[in-house]
Amino acid sequence: MKPVVVIGGGPAGMMAAIKAAESGAAVTLLEKMPALGRKMMITGKGRCNLTNLAEIPEIIRRIPGNGVFLHSALRAFDNQAVIRFFEEQGVPTKGERGGRVFPVSDRAQDAVDAMIRRLRALRVKVRTKATVRHILTGSGAVRGVALAGGEALEAAAVVLAAGGASYPGTGSDGSGAILARETGHTVVPLQPALVPLETAEDWPKALTGLALKNVRATLLTDGKPAAEEFGEMLFTHFGVSGPIVLTLSREAAHRLRQGAAVGMEIDLKPALDREKLDRRIQRDFSRALKKAVKNALGGLLPGRLIPVALSLAEILPEKPVHQVTREERQRLAAVLKGLMLTISGTRPLAEAIVTAGGVSTREIDPRTMRSKLVKGLYFAGETVDIDGYTGGYNLQAAFSMGAAAGRWSAAEVKEAGEHGNQAD
Repeated sequence: MKPVVVIGGGPAGMMAAIKAAESGAAVTLLEKMPALGRKMMITGKGRCNLTNLAEIPEIIRRIPGNGVFLHSALRAFDNQAVIRFFEEQGVPTKGERGGRVFPVSDRAQDAVDAMIRRLRALRVKVRTKATVRHILTGSGAVRGVALAGGEALEAAAVVLAAGGASYPGTGSDGSGAILARETGHTVVPLQPALVPLETAEDWPKALTGLALKNVRATLLTDGKPAAEEFGEMLFTHFGVSGPIVLTLSREAAHRLRQGAAVGMEIDLKPALDREKLDRRIQRDFSRALKKAVKNALGGLLPGRLIPVALSLAEILPEKPVHQVTREERQRLAAVLKGLMLTISGTRPLAEAIVTAGGVSTREIDPRTMRSKLVKGLYFAGETVDIDGYTGGYNLQAAFSMGAAAGRWSAAEVKEAGEHGNQAD
């Protein structure tokens, strides 16, 4: 019997191979890199944010890039199914803030190793350093794949799960889009999603590495609020990053492409309104009347941020606290409630955590992940025009799509075998 061939050894590809093999198909998994799961290894800062405990409607809402398309796949293989899968493979999980789910060990390696063990137990034929150059088709159906070097492999069905174009060093280099386009599929242009943002201002460079917690960031387009997030952010040598910035980055990138003026307003003290913040500043100042103002703000701000805040508020850092005017104090409060940044661009696609764009969902059956154009061709993972926010949503999408593609590709192979007509 001709095998199901899965292209790509990331989370979607490995899950597709596992589910196809569990469904009785012979499976060959092809990965261009020397090892499986390279990109999965760096998810969740190396801890592997496997999924999220949110209900399915909320998961869909947190996948702004065509999340509704995933409704059937998520219902068939949901977050509880993901948790059960890993726990059955000896990887206990834990829930954390925001519903995020991680291995108890906090090691992405454990999750990857668990999937590899399952592949071996199911006798999936895994070939690494195997680059696919073409998906072979004929008479509107999949025939096999052609590898670099000229080798051709016959296939009864092919699952294309070759990733997007972010972090190309992990193997996610955009080749999936090329393979899909060659089969006649529409590929939505690849764009960075979940990507750090560059700023026109230079002062974030002086704060490189400084993380702020419990702040609110509001994305502004042409001066009007477009989206906001609460949580943690990070200053970098080029601008800003961190969870809430990454979540806002998809909308920022979209607005920048439209030519809008994009900014970000950071509320450093979202728990205090302007009046309460002013009283807090006055209270802190009353305890340090003889000190320089730069030495009186340690209870309000991280030390590295103090000179920046004073500069933006136009207050001399050496000025004695008792000489700070009411107007200056109010300017300082305004900065703390609305630290303004001009977003000049995004970091390159290669630095994005997730790729937006990919194979058009209009050309894929949402229940089976089967191509509507080519018989025997299936899609899963970041190769598809699907992208979500941070928090485990992208891995959940990959696992759900992979599970659907694996099961239904195996079912198609079985049906073709029963009719003695696998070549059709």
